[in-house]
Amino acid sequence: MGLFAVTNIDDILILALFFAQGAGRRGAAARVVAGQYLGFLGILAVAAAAAFGATFLPEPVLPYLGLLPLVLGVKAGRQAWKAHRDGHDGAGETAEEHAGGPKVLEVAAVTFANGGDNIGVYVPVFATAGIGSMAVHVTVFLTLVAVWCLAGRFFATRPIVARALSRWGHILLPVVLVGIGLLILIEGGAFGL
Repeated sequence: MGLFAVTNIDDILILALFFAQGAGRRGAAARVVAGQYLGFLGILAVAAAAAFGATFLPEPVLPYLGLLPLVLGVKAGRQAWKAHRDGHDGAGETAEEHAGGPKVLEVAAVTFANGGDNIGVYVPVFATAGIGSMAVHVTVFLTLVAVWCLAGRFFATRPIVARALSRWGHILLPVVLVGIGLLILIEGGAFGL
Protein backbone atom coordinates (compact mmCIF):
# COMPACT_ATOMS: atom_id res chain seq x y z
CA MET A 1 0.00 0.00 0.00
CA GLY A 2 2.87 2.35 0.81
CA LEU A 3 4.49 1.64 -2.55
CA PHE A 4 1.25 2.56 -4.33
CA ALA A 5 0.71 5.70 -2.25
CA VAL A 6 4.23 7.02 -2.81
CA THR A 7 4.13 6.50 -6.58
CA ASN A 8 0.59 7.83 -7.06
CA ILE A 9 0.20 10.78 -4.69
CA ASP A 10 0.15 13.25 -7.60
CA ASP A 11 -2.77 11.38 -9.19
CA ILE A 12 -5.19 12.64 -6.54
CA LEU A 13 -4.87 16.23 -7.82
CA ILE A 14 -5.22 15.10 -11.43
CA LEU A 15 -8.24 12.96 -10.57
CA ALA A 16 -9.86 15.85 -8.68
CA LEU A 17 -9.37 18.05 -11.75
CA PHE A 18 -10.87 15.42 -14.04
CA PHE A 19 -13.84 14.87 -11.70
CA ALA A 20 -14.38 18.63 -11.50
CA GLN A 21 -14.15 18.85 -15.29
CA GLY A 22 -16.96 16.32 -15.59
CA ALA A 23 -19.15 17.74 -12.82
CA GLY A 24 -22.77 17.79 -13.88
CA ARG A 25 -22.11 15.73 -17.02
CA ARG A 26 -23.84 12.40 -17.28
CA GLY A 27 -21.40 9.49 -17.13
CA ALA A 28 -18.35 11.69 -16.64
CA ALA A 29 -17.38 10.15 -13.28
CA ALA A 30 -17.58 6.66 -14.77
CA ARG A 31 -15.37 7.77 -17.67
CA VAL A 32 -12.78 9.16 -15.25
CA VAL A 33 -12.74 5.91 -13.25
CA ALA A 34 -12.60 3.78 -16.42
CA GLY A 35 -9.77 5.92 -17.80
CA GLN A 36 -7.83 5.74 -14.54
CA TYR A 37 -8.16 1.95 -14.48
CA LEU A 38 -7.25 1.62 -18.17
CA GLY A 39 -4.15 3.79 -17.75
CA PHE A 40 -3.10 2.01 -14.57
CA LEU A 41 -3.61 -1.41 -16.16
CA GLY A 42 -1.27 -0.23 -18.92
CA ILE A 43 1.31 0.74 -16.30
CA LEU A 44 0.99 -2.66 -14.61
CA ALA A 45 1.22 -4.54 -17.92
CA VAL A 46 4.41 -2.72 -18.93
CA ALA A 47 5.94 -3.17 -15.46
CA ALA A 48 5.08 -6.87 -15.35
CA ALA A 49 6.39 -7.49 -18.87
CA ALA A 50 9.60 -5.60 -18.12
CA ALA A 51 10.02 -7.59 -14.90
CA PHE A 52 10.03 -10.74 -17.03
CA GLY A 53 12.52 -9.23 -19.45
CA ALA A 54 10.18 -8.06 -22.20
CA THR A 55 10.12 -4.40 -23.14
CA PHE A 56 7.45 -2.83 -25.30
CA LEU A 57 9.15 0.51 -25.62
CA PRO A 58 12.87 1.14 -25.87
CA GLU A 59 14.24 3.15 -22.95
CA PRO A 60 15.03 6.24 -25.09
CA VAL A 61 11.37 6.50 -26.15
CA LEU A 62 9.93 6.67 -22.60
CA PRO A 63 10.55 10.40 -22.03
CA TYR A 64 8.46 11.19 -25.10
CA LEU A 65 5.38 9.87 -23.31
CA GLY A 66 5.36 13.39 -21.85
CA LEU A 67 3.98 14.54 -25.19
CA LEU A 68 0.61 12.91 -24.32
CA PRO A 69 -0.32 15.14 -21.36
CA LEU A 70 1.36 18.10 -23.08
CA VAL A 71 -0.88 17.77 -26.14
CA LEU A 72 -3.97 17.16 -23.97
CA GLY A 73 -3.10 20.25 -21.90
CA VAL A 74 -2.72 22.40 -25.01
CA LYS A 75 -6.05 21.04 -26.30
CA ALA A 76 -7.79 21.83 -22.99
CA GLY A 77 -6.21 25.30 -22.94
CA ARG A 78 -7.37 25.94 -26.49
CA GLN A 79 -10.92 24.87 -25.54
CA ALA A 80 -10.88 27.17 -22.50
CA TRP A 81 -9.61 30.08 -24.61
CA LYS A 82 -12.25 29.42 -27.28
CA ALA A 83 -15.02 29.27 -24.67
CA HIS A 84 -13.80 32.55 -23.16
CA ARG A 85 -13.62 34.15 -26.59
CA ASP A 86 -17.15 32.94 -27.40
CA GLY A 87 -18.49 34.65 -24.29
CA HIS A 88 -18.36 31.94 -21.65
CA ASP A 89 -16.82 33.78 -18.71
CA GLY A 90 -16.62 30.88 -16.28
CA ALA A 91 -19.77 31.83 -14.40
CA GLY A 92 -21.87 29.65 -16.65
CA GLU A 93 -20.78 26.76 -18.77
CA THR A 94 -17.04 26.14 -18.81
CA ALA A 95 -15.05 24.89 -21.75
CA GLU A 96 -14.87 21.41 -20.24
CA GLU A 97 -18.62 21.27 -19.66
CA HIS A 98 -19.14 22.45 -23.21
CA ALA A 99 -16.86 19.69 -24.44
CA GLY A 100 -18.71 17.01 -22.43
CA GLY A 101 -16.11 16.42 -19.75
CA PRO A 102 -13.15 14.06 -19.72
CA LYS A 103 -12.95 11.13 -22.10
CA VAL A 104 -11.79 7.65 -21.07
CA LEU A 105 -8.78 7.61 -23.40
CA GLU A 106 -7.68 11.10 -22.33
CA VAL A 107 -7.70 10.11 -18.66
CA ALA A 108 -5.96 6.81 -19.50
CA ALA A 109 -3.29 8.61 -21.55
CA VAL A 110 -2.52 11.05 -18.74
CA THR A 111 -2.46 8.25 -16.16
CA PHE A 112 -0.14 6.12 -18.30
CA ALA A 113 2.16 8.98 -19.27
CA ASN A 114 2.39 10.10 -15.65
CA GLY A 115 3.23 6.52 -14.62
CA GLY A 116 6.87 6.45 -15.64
CA ASP A 117 7.94 6.62 -12.01
CA ASN A 118 5.50 3.81 -11.20
CA ILE A 119 7.01 1.58 -13.87
CA GLY A 120 10.53 2.38 -12.73
CA VAL A 121 9.68 1.37 -9.16
CA TYR A 122 7.40 -1.59 -9.94
CA VAL A 123 9.77 -3.40 -12.33
CA PRO A 124 12.41 -4.33 -9.74
CA VAL A 125 9.72 -5.13 -7.15
CA PHE A 126 7.89 -7.40 -9.61
CA ALA A 127 11.15 -8.96 -10.84
CA THR A 128 12.10 -10.08 -7.35
CA ALA A 129 8.61 -10.82 -6.04
CA GLY A 130 7.65 -13.95 -7.95
CA ILE A 131 4.27 -14.69 -9.50
CA GLY A 132 2.30 -15.09 -6.25
CA SER A 133 3.59 -11.93 -4.66
CA MET A 134 3.17 -10.01 -7.93
CA ALA A 135 -0.49 -11.09 -8.04
CA VAL A 136 -0.94 -9.76 -4.50
CA HIS A 137 0.71 -6.45 -5.46
CA VAL A 138 -1.52 -6.11 -8.52
CA THR A 139 -4.67 -6.91 -6.52
CA VAL A 140 -3.78 -4.38 -3.82
CA PHE A 141 -2.87 -1.74 -6.43
CA LEU A 142 -6.13 -2.19 -8.34
CA THR A 143 -8.09 -1.93 -5.09
CA LEU A 144 -6.21 1.25 -4.22
CA VAL A 145 -7.00 2.76 -7.64
CA ALA A 146 -10.64 2.71 -6.50
CA VAL A 147 -9.65 4.39 -3.24
CA TRP A 148 -7.70 7.03 -5.20
CA CYS A 149 -10.71 7.64 -7.45
CA LEU A 150 -12.94 8.06 -4.39
CA ALA A 151 -10.42 10.47 -2.86
CA GLY A 152 -10.18 12.50 -6.07
CA ARG A 153 -13.96 12.69 -6.31
CA PHE A 154 -14.20 13.54 -2.61
CA PHE A 155 -11.83 16.49 -3.00
CA ALA A 156 -13.57 17.65 -6.18
CA THR A 157 -16.95 17.70 -4.40
CA ARG A 158 -15.93 19.54 -1.22
CA PRO A 159 -17.75 22.89 -1.40
CA ILE A 160 -14.67 25.10 -1.11
CA VAL A 161 -12.62 22.95 -3.49
CA ALA A 162 -15.56 22.51 -5.88
CA ARG A 163 -16.07 26.29 -6.06
CA ALA A 164 -12.37 26.86 -6.72
CA LEU A 165 -12.23 24.10 -9.36
CA SER A 166 -15.45 25.35 -10.93
CA ARG A 167 -14.04 28.83 -11.19
CA TRP A 168 -10.41 28.02 -12.02
CA GLY A 169 -10.42 24.37 -13.16
CA HIS A 170 -10.65 25.28 -16.84
CA ILE A 171 -7.35 27.14 -16.39
CA LEU A 172 -5.75 24.80 -13.85
CA LEU A 173 -6.27 21.57 -15.84
CA PRO A 174 -4.35 22.73 -18.93
CA VAL A 175 -1.58 24.18 -16.76
CA VAL A 176 -1.23 20.94 -14.75
CA LEU A 177 -1.29 18.74 -17.88
CA VAL A 178 1.28 20.88 -19.70
CA GLY A 179 3.41 20.94 -16.52
CA ILE A 180 3.28 17.14 -16.21
CA GLY A 181 4.16 16.76 -19.87
CA LEU A 182 7.11 19.12 -19.61
CA LEU A 183 8.31 17.47 -16.41
CA ILE A 184 8.25 14.03 -18.03
CA LEU A 185 10.07 15.34 -21.10
CA ILE A 186 12.71 17.22 -19.10
CA GLU A 187 13.34 14.54 -16.46
CA GLY A 188 13.60 11.91 -19.17
CA GLY A 189 16.08 13.95 -21.19
CA ALA A 190 13.88 14.24 -24.28
CA PHE A 191 15.14 16.61 -26.95
CA GLY A 192 18.42 16.89 -25.02
CA LEU A 193 16.71 18.83 -22.19
